[in-house]
Amino acid sequence: MLEDVDLIVIGSGQGGSPLALAFAGDNKRVVLFERGRLGGSCVNYGCTPSKAYLAAAHNAGRARAAGPLGVDAAVRVDGRAVMERVREVRDGWHDSSEKKFAGSRVDLVRATASFTGVRTVAGGGREVRAPLVVIDTGTSPACPPIGGLADTPYFTNMTWFDQITLPPRLAVIGGGYIGLELGQGAQRLGSAVTICTSGETLMPSEDADAVEVVRNAMERDGVTFQLDCKTTSVRHDDGTVRLAFDNGTSLEADAVLVAAGRTPNTAELHVDRSGVRLDDAGFVAVDDYLQTACPGVYALGDVAHQPAFTHVSWEDYRRLRSTFSGTPRKRNDRVLSYATFTEPQLARTGLTEREAKAMGRDVRVQTLALEDVARGEEWNLTDGFYRLVVDASSDAILGATLVGYEAAEIVHTLAFAIHVGATRRQLDDFMAIHPTFSEGLPSLARP
Repeated sequence: MLEDVDLIVIGSGQGGSPLALAFAGDNKRVVLFERGRLGGSCVNYGCTPSKAYLAAAHNAGRARAAGPLGVDAAVRVDGRAVMERVREVRDGWHDSSEKKFAGSRVDLVRATASFTGVRTVAGGGREVRAPLVVIDTGTSPACPPIGGLADTPYFTNMTWFDQITLPPRLAVIGGGYIGLELGQGAQRLGSAVTICTSGETLMPSEDADAVEVVRNAMERDGVTFQLDCKTTSVRHDDGTVRLAFDNGTSLEADAVLVAAGRTPNTAELHVDRSGVRLDDAGFVAVDDYLQTACPGVYALGDVAHQPAFTHVSWEDYRRLRSTFSGTPRKRNDRVLSYATFTEPQLARTGLTEREAKAMGRDVRVQTLALEDVARGEEWNLTDGFYRLVVDASSDAILGATLVGYEAAEIVHTLAFAIHVGATRRQLDDFMAIHPTFSEGLPSLARP
């Protein structure tokens, strides 16, 4: 029997969940379809478990690096205990999501959903129709077309945290932030890690010298890199994985982690039945207001090809809630900031020099090495730099790249400066606490 409700949400990620809960809190009839674990990627496969895992890894790495401070630390990693804690943290946040929905008026249907008609969705023996439908199905790890890979047991970020202990030798396919974070973490926790990518560089959208700082630090940890070589085949035999590359070299490992891109979770939605279009890569095509080709059907987060970060999905929720309340918001109406949680961290906000120039902006770039920041020298954490991109005529701050210790925390000052339209001169005038890493930001802004 067809049911009429006020809102249908497909997927319980960090945009869909709060939207469903907010509508239900306003006494609206809400149906949420979820085929997996509540909370989406962030809680179950992404931010929460990965940062719990990196907490152990980076503490081990810092202890080993304490020699120049006069601290000789013998580090012993209990891999089983590390992974048990990761799962405890992950499951605690997942249980919190379950409790939120259990205490709400959201009608939760635990099933795969698909469109059966215009703004009409079915799953789990239910068929519902609503004037508003929001797609928040996210993405899944891509399986690259490498001979033998599909027949080889391999890890992705969705399965990595279910391990009891880490493999002695790990090959990582992919040079993006997931591969780098999990790869460096495994190295610091006792694995011998090789990161393989067909690209000439890691994280190609970032400033090359910032990436070089991260790579050099990882190499000091013992990570090795196979750059600019395509993996042509993978073979699994008697517990050993053998990778072959197009340059004629090969590699043996005990396990493979595939972190080579993402695939949108749209195949089972049958969006065409509601007049919704997909782009060439299979993502849901949306306009500036996150609305699809079908009026009343919206998509948010990475399934809509938004930047694949939890805070973007959360902001998409706030955008849609505002739009549904009569104050439309656009998909790019906030400054984008993000970070890679390697050590050192690489954090970004706003535009890079390359992006600004591509937009026709006349820019001025200022860079400050961390070795020139007192706290960096005092703590022996001088790897990295702070970089500011400003408009050459107005002095408006356009963007920043920070690479260094806790750069993801420090970059918020600059993100807020861009958000409120601050200038380089205003940042220069700011009085910072000495001695802190953030003290380098006014120094960075000086002529």
